[in-house]
Amino acid sequence: MHEQSTKPVVLLIDDAIDIHRLLETRLRAEDLELVSILRGAEGLETAKRINPALILLDLNMPDMDGFEVLRLLKADPQTVDTPVIVISGSDQTADKVTGLDLGAIDYVCKPFNFPELRARVRAALRIHHLMQLLAQKAHIDGLTGLWNRQHFDERLAEEVAACERNDRSLTVVLCDLDNFKSLNDSYGHAAGDAVLQGFSRQLGQLIRRTDIACRYGGEEFAIILRDTDAASAMSLLERIRSELASMVWPRHPERSVTASFGLCDGPPGARNDPNAWVEAADKALYQAKEAGRNRIVVAGGNPGDAMPLAKAG
Repeated sequence: MHEQSTKPVVLLIDDAIDIHRLLETRLRAEDLELVSILRGAEGLETAKRINPALILLDLNMPDMDGFEVLRLLKADPQTVDTPVIVISGSDQTADKVTGLDLGAIDYVCKPFNFPELRARVRAALRIHHLMQLLAQKAHIDGLTGLWNRQHFDERLAEEVAACERNDRSLTVVLCDLDNFKSLNDSYGHAAGDAVLQGFSRQLGQLIRRTDIACRYGGEEFAIILRDTDAASAMSLLERIRSELASMVWPRHPERSVTASFGLCDGPPGARNDPNAWVEAADKALYQAKEAGRNRIVVAGGNPGDAMPLAKAG
């Protein structure tokens, strides 16, 4: 990711240095960061590395023409959704049709009409922003506002790979609200929903911005703690556990709510397998439930022996 700027990144792929200088000057007032690349092959690699919000792509380049670059961009899962505006000296209808059929969202002819070009760039960036919002919404749990299971699965795979690659600490936590079915049965689903929402707010307040809290399903939650070993995770989880147990709930002030936690900071011999992390944390959670609930257990032993979360009760 291109993390040095909060502005949307626009990648310009064009072999003409004059075009780079011209667009840098004419787009300077826009709320964007322009990254300039002179060759098609390098542009492909850069697009995958920085994940731009928009690509401005020339057609006539010596090493790889723009049509081929566009074809490869749209064939790669990493760049298929990146909007592309073709910029070309050709105003031939056949070229315009080919570019649009290959996946470009717009086609702008040189020499540029700069007010029009700026408007088209702004429109493309707005579309990209809206698409990002829609994609993000698909990863958010509607009741709690936390990330959902799909987001957890995707981020865990990324974090496990980064942990293995960079030798970083990582802890995966599975959490289950104790006796939640009984609470729903006794006080109704509205009370249960209020507990889920209250616990989710608590998680959001206590974890760091770099951590990832998700609703795993039902009354189950998952947390990815980056650059965190088991000892540090235990300290955080004990605070979460104790604060939850002391909370007073308006719909049932006489009944407290507790949670059980299982955590794993590295399954033996399977650190590169996201499923092994989940299985190890799942086994630890099962042990916490079996030992009496309202406690934290660190994973140990063979993660392949893990019991399904559904059996934990």
